[in-house]
Amino acid sequence: MRTLFDKIWDAHVVATVNDGPTQLYIDRHLCHEVTSPQAFAGLRARGLDVFRPKQTTLTADHNIPTLWQDKPIRDPVSRFQVETLDKNASDFGLTYYGLNNPKNGIVHVIGPEKGYTQPGMTIVCGDSHTSTHGAFGAIAFGIGTSEVEMVLASQCILQTRPKTMRINFEGTPGENVGAKDMALYMISQLTTGGATGYFVEYAGEAVRNLSMEERMTLCNLSIEMGARGGLVAPDETTFNYLKGREFAPKGEKWEKALACWETLKSDEGAVFDKEVTFDAAKIRPMITYGTNPGMGIPIDGAIPQLDEIDESGKISFERSLQYMGFAPGEKMEGKPVDYVFLGSCTNGRIEDFRVFTGYVKGKKKAGNVTAWLVPGSWQVRKQIEAEGLDKILAEAGFELRQPGCSACLAMNDDKIPAGKYAVSTSNRNFEGRQGPGARTILAGPLVAAAAAVNGKITHP
Repeated sequence: MRTLFDKIWDAHVVATVNDGPTQLYIDRHLCHEVTSPQAFAGLRARGLDVFRPKQTTLTADHNIPTLWQDKPIRDPVSRFQVETLDKNASDFGLTYYGLNNPKNGIVHVIGPEKGYTQPGMTIVCGDSHTSTHGAFGAIAFGIGTSEVEMVLASQCILQTRPKTMRINFEGTPGENVGAKDMALYMISQLTTGGATGYFVEYAGEAVRNLSMEERMTLCNLSIEMGARGGLVAPDETTFNYLKGREFAPKGEKWEKALACWETLKSDEGAVFDKEVTFDAAKIRPMITYGTNPGMGIPIDGAIPQLDEIDESGKISFERSLQYMGFAPGEKMEGKPVDYVFLGSCTNGRIEDFRVFTGYVKGKKKAGNVTAWLVPGSWQVRKQIEAEGLDKILAEAGFELRQPGCSACLAMNDDKIPAGKYAVSTSNRNFEGRQGPGARTILAGPLVAAAAAVNGKITHP
């Protein structure tokens, strides 16, 4: 009896080092401008080519601006990063979706939407949120720059086999509860280290009922509880999403692939190293109050009191509240907001914009709020326009920006000023993550929309 993880891993083992790591074959390698320059420099120094160039795809996302993309990038460091990626793509003959390319977007958004991401694959990228692609029933994980070079040179990587965990979400989530709320609830219960050393399979009725976009959000946040990655067994939802996409199999190849994909599930009776079950009906819309994604509470709940915190975590808890300007026992609901960010590889897909737009329709953006609405790709932006969502957003006082990682992290122009509060649909709320001194409050698209309209944290 084998788990889904075991089946995919075992099918990709090239060799095993005695008492050491596994040499794992990689099906798809994704690269962006931040973690790849030294890897390509390493290839040049050793006189090596990219071993299997058709299995590597590049895009610029972290450093690019989300306004005036038709003009040169103003920040010299960002411009150099992107220009270096341009040169590396050209020199090594790689598929590259650069600035102003209609296929450009965040690496973890364009992989699935183009059909690069498929069930049963091993997928890596020099980016921790590569776990997003696990939503398709793939082993997908982030790697370091030296490992990027390893994959470019050999299409293989040395990895220690992780343990397996299954997290079941049983039952039906309540009203206004989405995948982001499920993820933040899960991390608040397990803590940011609760899945360290494990690869997680998500299962249960609530997971089976999630759309592909929502499954991607859930898998995206696996890394925030220390997991190596997360995955969901592929099913009809997966296959319907993939069919007809640009790089998905076609015709007879589709039928052959489908026959294989339908076998990708954990065997009945397969044993996991750890198993956890949550009652989805107990989950309410969530929000964070601190400086890691595990510091989350229901939006109508209260920040914990100091005596509710484990002794080992009290110092970091107090420091976190001091940074955020909050106090134990306070309610989050009603706290004023300065910025709202909709976007990132966590919540920058079309469904996220539909949810946000559905709430703000017929309402107006609060005057005290600066809102950055950033599609995860040009394809998402085109779909927003095709569905008329951009017009509804404009009528409510919102401006749609151009694709990019944007305010998820302070590597481009979209930085939250020091001391300001931002309700963000991104994945991390570390000190300075969105800009030096920025105060980040993580939430899903619906809670973000309510904050943008009401100017304060509001139950949707």
